[in-house]
Formats: sequence, C-alpha cells, structure tokens
Amino acid sequence: MHFPPIEHLIEWPGLFLKDTPFEVNKIVLLTWASVLVVFFLFWSAGRRYSAGNLVPTGVQNFVEVGVDFVRKDIILQTMGPAGLPWTPFLVTMFFFIFVTNIWEVVPGIQMPVNGRMALPAFMALLVWVIYNVVGIKSQGLGGYFKSIVFPPGVPGALLPLVALIEFISTIFVRPFSLAVRLFANMLAGHLLLVTFAVLSATLWTKSLLAIILPLPFAMLILLTAFEILVSVLQAFIFTILTAVYIGGAMHPEH
Repeated sequence: MHFPPIEHLIEWPGLFLKDTPFEVNKIVLLTWASVLVVFFLFWSAGRRYSAGNLVPTGVQNFVEVGVDFVRKDIILQTMGPAGLPWTPFLVTMFFFIFVTNIWEVVPGIQMPVNGRMALPAFMALLVWVIYNVVGIKSQGLGGYFKSIVFPPGVPGALLPLVALIEFISTIFVRPFSLAVRLFANMLAGHLLLVTFAVLSATLWTKSLLAIILPLPFAMLILLTAFEILVSVLQAFIFTILTAVYIGGAMHPEH
C-alpha cells in the first residue's frame, strides 16, 4: 500500500503565473469558484423571490433556511436585535465557509479550500479588524481598551494578571484560534478521507484481502457523511464566534 506524502495532499503546483506572488493553483481556483457559487445561490434565490415565488422551493428554500438560521440562531442569540444589521455579512460568511469546506467531498475535486491556512488566516484577520474597529467606534479608543483589559468583577490583586491575559487573548489569541480551528479540522478530515480511500483502493486490487474490503469502504462512506456535517459545523462555529466578538465589542460587559 502506498500512501501519498502529506505535502502532495496539501500543496498544489501553480497553473498560471508560476513562481510569482500571484500564482494561481487549484486552491485559488476553488476559492474563486466558491465566490461564484455563493453569488449564484443568492442571485438565483433573489430572482425567484422577485418573480413572485413566495413559497420557497429548491435553491430559494435552501438559501432562506440558511438566512433564517443565521439570523435567529446566531445573531439574535449572541448579539440581540442590535446585531441584525450584520445579517448580510454573517450570512455571506456562513455560506462561503460552507462552500469552501464542501469541496472536500465533491468527486474529482476532494480538497477543502480551508485545508490550507491562507483563507482561514485571511478571514480571521478580517474578523479581527472588524471587531476592533467596531469596539473603538462604539466605545472610543480608551473605553474599548479599558473594557478589554479590565473586565468587571475582578479582585484588585488579580487585576494585573487578568489584564495581561485578556489583552493577549483579545488581540492575539482570538484571530489565531479562529484560523487554526477551521484549518486543523478541515485538514484532519481530508487526511482521514484520503487514508480510507487509499486503503479501500489497495484492498480492491488484492484479491485475497477483498473479503475485508467492505469495512474500510463503509468507513469511507461514513466519514464522507461525517465530513459534510463537519463542513456545516465549522461554518457555524466560525460565524457564531465572529458574531460573539463583534457583539462583545458593541456591548461590553458592565
């Protein structure tokens, strides 16, 4: 049995503009394709609604369920009614992360865009900039950093230590953990699927071992279904944490 080196699973050769900062490879193409898919979903759903299809079906139903889920179960639960203006941004983020994840189980592609660190890091940095700007705009520069480093109810003796921990957590740990959580989960799932796919293919070619083929093949099917769930779950986690961070910047604890 030959298992491909990990670098062959996560590194893709450039297709255009090779050996330049603007090199285009499979991951870049999938990112562009994800943007087009998300745009088509919302364009198609909006077009059907404008045409008078008030009873959602097909794509319209899928999009409306997603929008309603983000609005009710993420925004209202974490940010309250004041967070509703953030609905377009958070809905777009949820759908975009889901689409970039789901490429992992698409035959012939089978690579999650977020299995590479670049896109998770960019989105985490974007969230970091947004919640810090929102915090400064809502509370002022001094008030925002005061709410970060001096949480209410902390005993005076512990205040210096807690202030340092809170500052590091808010400024450095949050974006890092956002990016790594998404990247690590999608990469781990990708490696698991490759492992059982290689095992199933190897047993298929070995007639004496074909009797145990159903076991790894069944695991491959189950893991594929599980990775679809993980794709949705990771989109939900990233989006709800984004909502929590923005909501916390808008309304600090008292």
